[in-house]
This record gives sequence, C-alpha cells and structure tokens, in this order.
Amino acid sequence: MLTENFSKDKPIVTNYFLQQQTPTHRTMKKFTVKKRHSIRKGQVAEVFGRLKEQIGDGAAIFAADTIEILETSTDDLSFYLIGKKPLLMEYGGWIFPTLKGAIERSFPQRRIAVDAGAIPYVINGADVMRPGVTSVTPDIRAQAPLQVVDERHGKPLAIALALFDAPQIRQSTAGKMCKNIHYVGDEIWKIEL
Repeated sequence: MLTENFSKDKPIVTNYFLQQQTPTHRTMKKFTVKKRHSIRKGQVAEVFGRLKEQIGDGAAIFAADTIEILETSTDDLSFYLIGKKPLLMEYGGWIFPTLKGAIERSFPQRRIAVDAGAIPYVINGADVMRPGVTSVTPDIRAQAPLQVVDERHGKPLAIALALFDAPQIRQSTAGKMCKNIHYVGDEIWKIEL
C-alpha cells in the first residue's frame, strides 16, 4: 500500500495549470448550443462596430443585413451567423472572425505568419512559439485576438490570443508568443446547425 506523508512544510499541489490561468491564458471550454435567433438592426451595427475595433476596415467584408446569434451554455462565448454560417465569435469581451470566417472572407489585419515546421503543431492546437514566427502585422496587441496564417499561402490556420504586442514579438527570440484558442477540428470548428 502506498502512503504519502504530507507535512506542514510541503503544500498540497493542485492542478498547476488551473492556478496559472489568467485572461491571456484562457482555454476554450466545452459548450452546447442553447438558443438561436435573429438580432435587431441596431444590434447589427453594434456588432460591426466592435468587429471594426478589432480588424479595422476588414470588418466591411462581413457586412450583412441580417445576422443571427447562436448562444451557448458558456456565458462568455457566442457566435454570429452570417448567411447561416458561424463566421464571427464573441469571446472574452471581443468579437473576431471564427477560423471558418477568416478562411471564407480573408482579411489582411491581425496576422502572424508561421513557417512550414510550425503548421502541423498549430493546426492541432499548439500555441505559437517564436522560432516558428516569420512575420507579424503591426496591429497586433497583447491580449487581443489574431489569425495565425501559413507564410507561403496566407491561409488561416488558427485563431489565437497574442501574449505580446507586435514590436515585442519581433524582438523576441524564444518563447510562447500566442495562445491558440480555435483551430481546425476543435469544438468551434465542429459546430453543427
């Protein structure tokens, strides 16, 4: 029989990763779809205003007369359906295109390009490390969403949260630069309507 002796000097270790989570190190929770309904025109303008804060003029390519909202069991996660496709997501206080939205309606803002060696890891949910980064757009801000793209073709591979501003990423030589929050094959990618 295995027994452990816990003294007052040694703290009991709980899940380290749960203790270390901060707003910049959030992971996407599992969710279920609760409700789906159209939003009012005034709300449509608000959604696009918030999207424009994130991607600037690139928000124009997502313009639509009618938008539906898909509410989930997670309070801080919802999706906006444009043409009955989940092209935008609201998570943690910001609105940004989903990976399907970034692929279907390509926009040049908020991009970090990675080399071919990083691609298999990023598309499987790994965070973006500095050695794999080849270029960074100047509009990247810490704790804000961005799209991770393939350096050769510019195809979006994942949606991530930047851990640093663009100048800091360029100056870094090692370490984690972005937290991957949405990639091919994850819960968001598999949403069925």
